[in-house]
Amino acid sequence: MAETEAKKYDLDRVVRLVIALVCIGLGIYLINYLSSVLLPFLVGCVLAYMLNPIVEFFKKILFMKNRIIPSILTLVLFFGVIYLVVRYLFPYVAKEFGEMGELLSAYAQAELKGREIPVEITQFINDYLNIDYIKSLFTQEQWMNIFDQVVSSTWSFLGGTLKVIITVVAWLLALLYMFFVMIDYDKITRGFKAAIPPRYRRTALRIMNDVTGTMSRYFRGQALVSLFVGIIFAIEFYIIGLPMAVVFGLSIGILNMVPYLQLVSMPVAAFLCLVSSVATGTPFWPLWWWTFAAYCICQLIQDLILIPLIMRQQMGLRPAIVFLALSIWSYILGFVGLIVALPLTTLIISYYSEFVLHRPNPLYEKRKKKNKKK
Repeated sequence: MAETEAKKYDLDRVVRLVIALVCIGLGIYLINYLSSVLLPFLVGCVLAYMLNPIVEFFKKILFMKNRIIPSILTLVLFFGVIYLVVRYLFPYVAKEFGEMGELLSAYAQAELKGREIPVEITQFINDYLNIDYIKSLFTQEQWMNIFDQVVSSTWSFLGGTLKVIITVVAWLLALLYMFFVMIDYDKITRGFKAAIPPRYRRTALRIMNDVTGTMSRYFRGQALVSLFVGIIFAIEFYIIGLPMAVVFGLSIGILNMVPYLQLVSMPVAAFLCLVSSVATGTPFWPLWWWTFAAYCICQLIQDLILIPLIMRQQMGLRPAIVFLALSIWSYILGFVGLIVALPLTTLIISYYSEFVLHRPNPLYEKRKKKNKKK
């Protein structure tokens, strides 16, 4: 029996293994070589995957099996939301930039002699921050004319630059890919599953379902939490009178996609408090403590209300493991690693517990408990 098992790892098996490794290497090389061509397709697939729940929703309410009309309605809704955001949010953002430019102008002309502001802080700002340059970035006229300048310069640039034309065509192709993938999403999914060899199909589909399920639950939940966090911060900053309230608040919401990353915005908040204090005569420390209280209140709302309601199936990772995972994956994959660190770490720990330690998979245990409660 031992001899027959040993024969499984003979020269023929080694040759097959080498051939498989060579094929994988060639596949990686082809993907890298065709990356510029594959990028629009991948972007279209990702957008189609993100919009697929909306297509399914339209299918249910319209009682349709065909996906063409639901896909068209999804595209109309997608571009309609983009139009509304640009139409109504951009002018307000430009207004906030204009007001910030005026505050910076007043700040640059004022003398920092307030007793409430430490001398070290004012000295650091005067030495290392170019207020005139920062002020030039916050003029309302500049931000209101950005779109016109970009469009006009782009069209004049198209006449002699082929690269820009190719870029525009590539993104149009991405939108076409997104539409056609949305229409044939079910067929593409079934075809992908059928392409897996039957011998490995069950294991591969299980891993694929675990990865896609964990990723989608985490990203959709985290995106919704981040949206509410950004809105809460924007309302809080607007109430306390912090400059750039809406823009800064929504920016913190985007940072919240990565756990604890919103903390890096606190120095920016302190600088905004300082500018507002010097330019308007508002006492610095009360404004700063109100801003700090806004951070604390929003964090409590996030931890006690938003996460339990939206992120019902949590990652279950300790804070030390969270920071370690963020450090490792950001080093390996850069900024993308920060985003996917927690779901990937959860999957690795779950499979290690099941296949190495031979314990129940935590992912399935959580699902069983959830189904029992229902």
